[in-house]
Parts: sequence; structure tokens; C-alpha cells
Amino acid sequence: MQTIDFTLEWKLKLQNRFINYAKIYSTSDPESESTPSTAQQWNIAKYIFEELKSLGLENVELDGNGYIYAYIPSNLEHDDEPTIGFIAHYDTSPDFNGENVNPQIWDNYDGGDLLLNKETGFTLSPDKFESLKDYVGKTLITTDGTSLLGADDKAGVAEIVTAAEFLLAHPEIKHGRIAIGFTPDEEIGRGAHKFDVEKFGAEWAYTMDGSEAGELEYENFNAAGAVVKIHGLSVHPGYAFGKMVNAALLAAEFVKTLPENETPATTKGFEGFFHLTEMSADVSEAKLQYIIRDHDSEKFEARKRFIQEKVDELNKKYGEGTAEIEVKEQYRNMKQQFEGKMHIIDIAAQAMKDANVEPKIKAIRGGTDGAQLSYMGLPCPNIFAGGMNFHGPYEYVALETMEKAVKVIVNIARAVKKK
Repeated sequence: MQTIDFTLEWKLKLQNRFINYAKIYSTSDPESESTPSTAQQWNIAKYIFEELKSLGLENVELDGNGYIYAYIPSNLEHDDEPTIGFIAHYDTSPDFNGENVNPQIWDNYDGGDLLLNKETGFTLSPDKFESLKDYVGKTLITTDGTSLLGADDKAGVAEIVTAAEFLLAHPEIKHGRIAIGFTPDEEIGRGAHKFDVEKFGAEWAYTMDGSEAGELEYENFNAAGAVVKIHGLSVHPGYAFGKMVNAALLAAEFVKTLPENETPATTKGFEGFFHLTEMSADVSEAKLQYIIRDHDSEKFEARKRFIQEKVDELNKKYGEGTAEIEVKEQYRNMKQQFEGKMHIIDIAAQAMKDANVEPKIKAIRGGTDGAQLSYMGLPCPNIFAGGMNFHGPYEYVALETMEKAVKVIVNIARAVKKK
């Protein structure tokens, strides 16, 4: 296969496009019931929408829920190839500040500490993050230590848009019709909820939402979110004997009833967990937000039953109505949706090899829009986008990895998909 000539001009386009996206505030909000969940997501949605139109894509649409659809027309004389798609999300995680993002560019990284913020002394160090040692000599894009970066998943958005621009600029690269989709609210588990699979019109697709180069994933967690509310009774502390019920103390008690060795920090591989993501409490009321994850469906169901049992035990001990729980399923492991469809994975793996990237097929300790979309009739494995240390101020991405992702997209687009 002919090597893609990705010149310095295209590398700078990719870099600048990502930085422009990263600077746009687009954090999602799990407490909101609207779609998108936050008003600020409309800013980046409208920006991408106008950009896609200016690049000359066909049927560019931004719908009333913030979903973006666009198409690269086939340039085959006789097109009997299936339409394939590429999808990414433009919201950023509410786990850390996503406002006033100020990306820092580090050319020819030397392998040492990176002082991201002189005022605060905030440093990104290979002593804490050994993965940095793999990027010596590369161009790194980091935060300034006050926000996340948003490479999850604005790197994926930038790669798809750049690949689309590249294909339009190189008609000698023959390909079938390509569908492109960008979603809000993936970070709160709702990215695919209102995605119009029929309108998208692809036989299968790929989310560009993974991490290091080579990642190719078609297994993921089964996932649910849980909100536990605890109701106390506040009275004057001087007259509280036998009367006060301190919701904050009950919340602390409840947290200790869940296995302390089944958290994100104490599990790996296919091991599941309970993750306390947020806690607010006073004497009268307490609220605990959890995410529940497991690759195995039976263990996942057992986890949901277990946390319900702990709420029941609290009510039995302190009185009915003391605690309540709401569990909402978010997505399921998409592995079973690829039975008989492994050619979708094989095409991506070969596209990586053709881009001099070694495929790393593994399970995601997380989820993507693709998990939900696979159950909606659109098989959708996940491909690397390059970001590292997601959801916090230590996040970074290498420009060279993003370049590889663009090449993989182009290679998939021109693959002989009928095979």
C-alpha cells in the first residue's frame, strides 16, 4: 500500500486544529437532564459544524441535540462498497476543570521533568508517569496544570476532521462513502443515547477514543451509575441525645460497607470495581455518586445487587426511608456484538500495520460511544486517539501519535472492505 505523505503542513494543521478545540470549554454535566447536558457544548458543536461545511463535506448537519453528521462522498467510479463511519465525542470530563484550557507545546521532548506552570510549580514527571519515557524526541501537548487537556476526545475529533480534509485534498486515494459523527455527553455515559444510527447510514464504524498508539478494542466494561441518598435528622447538638441522625456519618459508614479492594486504584485487567466519584454531606442530607463497572455480565449484575443490599441494610439498621438508591445502566460490553463480524477488527489491524503501528488488541477499562452503538445495530470498535492520563491536569498527547491515528483512518477508508 502506498505510504501516506503527511507533510509538515498537515502536521501543523492537525496540531492547530486540536489546540483550537482544546481551548473551547465543553465539559458535560451528569446532573443535567438536557441534551447536550451543558450550554457550553454548543460552542464547540457549532464550531465543528461550520468547519466541516467550510472543508466541503456533504450533508453536514447539527441536530437539535448537538449531534453532528457529515459525509465524505465516494470517489469510486462504481461504488459497491459499504459505507463505514468514524465517530468521536467533543465533551470533556466533569472530573476536573475543563475551562480556560491553555495547551503547552513541547518540541523534541528530552525525557525529563516538564514544568507546566512556573507560578504553581506544577510538574509532569516521568518519575510519576513512566509512559513519558516512550515519547522522547516527540512533540508533546500538555496542560498548564490548572485544567485537563481534553485529548479525550478532542484528539479523536481533530484526527477525523484532518483525515477528512486529507482525503478530500487527495482524490487519488480511492474510497467509498465515509460517514462522520460527533457526539456530546459521552463522558457522562449518554453520548450515543440520541445518535441517529439510521441517518448515519454506515454498515459499521470506529470510535477514535482510545489512548496509546496501537490500541484496538472491542471489549469494554458493563457500566452503571448509582446515586445513594441518605436522609438524616438535624436538631440542636446540645439537645441531640437520642434524636439526631447525622447523614454525613451514615454516608461514611455506607462507604466502608463496599469492598475497599474493589476500587479503580486497586484493580486492573478484567477486574471490576465500585468507584465513588462524588460525595456531599451534612447532618440533614448526604449524596454519594458511584460508577459500577465489570467486564463479566454476571459479576456486573451481582455488583448492582450488592450495592442495593447495602442500602437495604442501612434502612434495616436506622429505619426504613433512611437511604435510597437509583441505579441507571449506562452501557454494555460490546464483545458479543462482533461474533461473525471480526473482519471489522481485521481491517483496522491491517490499517495500523500499513501505518507502521503495531496493533494492541485489548479490553477497555472504560467505555466509549461505540459500546452503546454496537447494541443499537452499528458495530463500533475503538481505536487509539493518543491521549494519556485522561481527566486531569497531567493529561498529554503526542502529535506523532495523532498523526498515526490520521493515517490509520485514511488506510481504513481505502481498505478493500468487501473482504
